[in-house]
Amino acid sequence: MDNKLPLIKTCAIEDFSMEYLHYPSNGPDLLLLHATGFFPWLWHPIAAVLSDSYNIIVPYYCDHREGEPEDGGVLWSILAEDMDKFCASLNIKNPFAVGHSMGGAVLTLCAALHDFRPKSMVLIEPIFLPPAAYTAKITVEQHPLASKSINRRNGWDNIDEAYSYFKSKKLFSRWDNEMLDLYIKHGMSVAEDGKLKLLIHPRKEASLFMGVNAIDPWHLLPKVECPMFVVEGDFSDNKTFIDYKKVTGIFPNGSYYKVKDAGHLLPMEKPHVTSELIKEFFEGNLQK
Repeated sequence: MDNKLPLIKTCAIEDFSMEYLHYPSNGPDLLLLHATGFFPWLWHPIAAVLSDSYNIIVPYYCDHREGEPEDGGVLWSILAEDMDKFCASLNIKNPFAVGHSMGGAVLTLCAALHDFRPKSMVLIEPIFLPPAAYTAKITVEQHPLASKSINRRNGWDNIDEAYSYFKSKKLFSRWDNEMLDLYIKHGMSVAEDGKLKLLIHPRKEASLFMGVNAIDPWHLLPKVECPMFVVEGDFSDNKTFIDYKKVTGIFPNGSYYKVKDAGHLLPMEKPHVTSELIKEFFEGNLQK
C-alpha cells in the first residue's frame, strides 16, 4: 500500500485550519471521519483499497478546537458546523461519507443541520446516547468515557514498551497489526531520548467525550434522507446503551448490518471487512 500514500494538506477556514489526508482520484468524493481520540491515518488501509474508485478526503477534525473538559469540552455541534465549512471550502458537494463512532454522529449532525448533502452514508457504531443523557448535567468524573480517558497513561520508555502495553489492553487486543503500527507511528510523539507520548493528550480526549452532550440528535435523525448504512460489531460494549436497529429504523432510508467477531473499533480490528462493506454498500451490491 506504500504506493498509495496520501498527500498531507491543510485547509484554512475562517478562524481555524484543518489538516487532512488526500488520496486523489477522478472518482466521486468520499469523506472519512475518525472516532474520538483517533486520527486520519487509521483510515489508511481502508482508504488505500478504496482510492482506486473514490477521491478520498480524511480530515483531522478534532484537533483544531480547544475546550476544557470541566467546561463542557469540544461541542460536537460545533464540530458538525466546522465539517460543513470544511466541505464548502474544498468544494465537496454530495460526497459519499463514512463516519466511525464520533465521526458518524458528527456526519449525521452535519447533514441534519447544515448544507451538507451526502449521496449516501455509512455509520460505523455512531454515538447516539440515550435521550436522557442530553439533559443530564454530569461532571468529568461522572462521565463513563471522559472519566477514563482523562486518566489514560501517557508515557512509555520506548516503542517496544508501548506495543506491549497496547497489546495487553482489551481495547487494542483485536486490532489488525498494521493498524497498531499506524497508531504508534502517527498517534505518538517520540522525544530525543526515545520516550513516547500520545499526540492527543488525555485531557483533549476527555474534552471530546464531554462534547457529545452538546445537542440531542434523536429528533434530527429523520431529517437525514439519503441512504444510511448503520454497522455495529457483535462484541461491542455499545450495545448496552445504543440500539442500532432502532437507530436504523428512524432514518427514512436506513439499513443495518452486524459484523461477527468485532467490537466498537471495527475499522481497526477488521479493515478488510470494513472496506468491503463500504464498497459494496455504495455500489449497491451488498448481500445482507
